[in-house]
Amino acid sequence: MTGRLRAFGAFWYDFVVGDDWRVAVAVVIALAVTAVVARSDVPAWWVMPVAVGIVLPWSLWRARRPGRRTERRSV
Repeated sequence: MTGRLRAFGAFWYDFVVGDDWRVAVAVVIALAVTAVVARSDVPAWWVMPVAVGIVLPWSLWRARRPGRRTERRSV
Protein backbone atom coordinates (compact mmCIF):
# COMPACT_ATOMS: atom_id res chain seq x y z
CA MET A 1 0.00 0.00 0.00
CA THR A 2 2.80 2.42 0.86
CA GLY A 3 4.49 1.77 -2.47
CA ARG A 4 1.34 2.61 -4.39
CA LEU A 5 0.78 5.77 -2.38
CA ARG A 6 4.38 6.83 -2.96
CA ALA A 7 4.06 6.13 -6.70
CA PHE A 8 0.83 8.15 -6.80
CA GLY A 9 2.53 11.07 -5.05
CA ALA A 10 5.57 10.81 -7.33
CA PHE A 11 3.33 10.88 -10.39
CA TRP A 12 1.55 14.05 -9.27
CA TYR A 13 4.80 15.73 -8.27
CA ASP A 14 6.31 14.95 -11.67
CA PHE A 15 3.11 15.99 -13.45
CA VAL A 16 2.79 19.34 -11.65
CA VAL A 17 6.43 20.28 -11.14
CA GLY A 18 7.92 18.48 -14.11
CA ASP A 19 11.43 19.44 -15.11
CA ASP A 20 11.53 22.92 -13.62
CA TRP A 21 10.19 23.80 -10.21
CA ARG A 22 10.60 27.50 -10.96
CA VAL A 23 7.92 27.35 -13.67
CA ALA A 24 5.57 25.54 -11.27
CA VAL A 25 6.11 28.28 -8.68
CA ALA A 26 5.48 30.96 -11.33
CA VAL A 27 2.19 29.28 -12.28
CA VAL A 28 1.08 29.15 -8.64
CA ILE A 29 1.95 32.85 -8.25
CA ALA A 30 0.07 33.70 -11.45
CA LEU A 31 -2.99 31.79 -10.21
CA ALA A 32 -2.81 33.63 -6.88
CA VAL A 33 -2.57 37.00 -8.66
CA THR A 34 -5.53 36.00 -10.82
CA ALA A 35 -7.56 35.20 -7.70
CA VAL A 36 -6.66 38.53 -6.10
CA VAL A 37 -7.50 40.49 -9.25
CA ALA A 38 -10.76 38.57 -9.67
CA ARG A 39 -11.91 39.77 -6.25
CA SER A 40 -11.52 43.38 -7.36
CA ASP A 41 -13.52 45.26 -9.96
CA VAL A 42 -10.81 44.70 -12.58
CA PRO A 43 -11.35 41.84 -15.08
CA ALA A 44 -8.89 39.01 -14.39
CA TRP A 45 -8.77 37.31 -17.81
CA TRP A 46 -5.51 39.04 -18.80
CA VAL A 47 -3.34 37.82 -15.89
CA MET A 48 -2.60 34.31 -17.18
CA PRO A 49 -1.76 35.36 -20.77
CA VAL A 50 0.65 37.96 -19.38
CA ALA A 51 2.18 35.35 -17.06
CA VAL A 52 2.64 32.93 -19.95
CA GLY A 53 4.17 35.72 -22.03
CA ILE A 54 6.73 36.31 -19.29
CA VAL A 55 7.38 32.78 -17.97
CA LEU A 56 7.64 30.95 -21.30
CA PRO A 57 10.47 33.08 -22.80
CA TRP A 58 12.21 33.13 -19.41
CA SER A 59 12.07 29.34 -19.20
CA LEU A 60 13.29 28.92 -22.78
CA TRP A 61 16.13 31.38 -22.21
CA ARG A 62 17.23 29.47 -19.11
CA ALA A 63 17.08 26.16 -20.99
CA ARG A 64 19.13 27.43 -23.93
CA ARG A 65 21.87 29.24 -21.97
CA PRO A 66 25.37 28.35 -23.14
CA GLY A 67 27.24 26.18 -20.69
CA ARG A 68 24.09 24.95 -19.02
CA ARG A 69 24.43 21.51 -17.59
CA THR A 70 22.00 19.08 -19.21
CA GLU A 71 20.33 16.69 -16.87
CA ARG A 72 19.01 13.40 -18.11
CA ARG A 73 16.71 11.44 -15.88
CA SER A 74 16.23 7.79 -16.43
CA VAL A 75 12.67 6.59 -16.28
